[in-house]
Amino acid sequence: MTHLVYPGALHTRFHHALGAMYLMGMAIETLRNKGHQISHDEEESVIVAILLHDIGHGPFSHALEDSIVKGISHEDISAMLMSKLNQQFNGRLTMAIEIFNGSYPREFLHQLVSGQLDMDRMDYLNRDSFFTGVVEGVISSDRIIKMLNLQNEQIVVEEKGIYSVEKFLIARRLMYWQVYLHKTVIAAEQLLAKILKRSRELALAGEPVFTTPALSHFLMEPISREAFINDEIHLEIFATLDDTDIMAAIKVWATHGDKILAKLSHDMLYRDLYNVEISNAAPDKDLVKKLTLKAMEKYGVTEYEASYFVFKDTVRNDAYKPGDGNIRILMKDGSIKDIAAASDNSNLEALAKTVKKYILCYKKELTI
Repeated sequence: MTHLVYPGALHTRFHHALGAMYLMGMAIETLRNKGHQISHDEEESVIVAILLHDIGHGPFSHALEDSIVKGISHEDISAMLMSKLNQQFNGRLTMAIEIFNGSYPREFLHQLVSGQLDMDRMDYLNRDSFFTGVVEGVISSDRIIKMLNLQNEQIVVEEKGIYSVEKFLIARRLMYWQVYLHKTVIAAEQLLAKILKRSRELALAGEPVFTTPALSHFLMEPISREAFINDEIHLEIFATLDDTDIMAAIKVWATHGDKILAKLSHDMLYRDLYNVEISNAAPDKDLVKKLTLKAMEKYGVTEYEASYFVFKDTVRNDAYKPGDGNIRILMKDGSIKDIAAASDNSNLEALAKTVKKYILCYKKELTI
């Protein structure tokens, strides 16, 4: 929903997948030029892996990731779709799948697909920065890729590329606060999730709810993680879902007989979003209670139903997580240091910490 804040942010994951694939080709070329042996099959497979790494995303990506099917991530669905494609291509994607899930012996190939300095992040930071106009996200991806090397089959960055890596980590932190976790983006994504939650409640209670055929499959009955994995029909139908299924339904739900679904859907269509307060401490309980009581009175709803209009949540910003596939710097003396230890930038110590913030969402007309 970032386009509600930055109207230019209408690029697709297909754009991103192509860009990441291009950068992967650059990375393989760089490593080969430095004397590392990478076979044609390995090159083809790692390029296929990065091309398909996001194929499991559903409508509105992360905003609805746990709303359509509970307990299954887009990475899980990507792996399932890749397995399905592998059958169609008579096993030609086997190595790509091994690289994707980290079981291929040459670990650096997986690190290029999914790591803290992978081609996925290299592409989306620059791409999202360009389309939003938020210049803080611009990184020197070409420079970083040219500084890549291998030691003991692990990706390392040569010491002279350390400042570009620092800029990459700082850019990632800033892009999360200014773009991905912008409070208006949070408001829209939370509203979208609440709409889907209410529509499913009504559908499961036997209330008539308009849906497209594909969306109906996931709303009308709960589908567990196990069921989704074990029955191919769920994956096939999920693959036909996109943003238009959701938005078509929301346009109809804006006049639904259920006043909660109708209001939420109307507010999404006309951009009457939640007011979002972000803080370092949990929201004041008395304030939440007052807002809830006001919602109950204003909308004529129960305390539970008021939770559609007043609720709290948390957001996290992880720019760099030491220990989770560290960014290794190859020093001039041949030693390896973690970027946080190798850098003389004290800010990196802060970037290595997870920042957790609390959010309070409520309809603007409830302001006390």
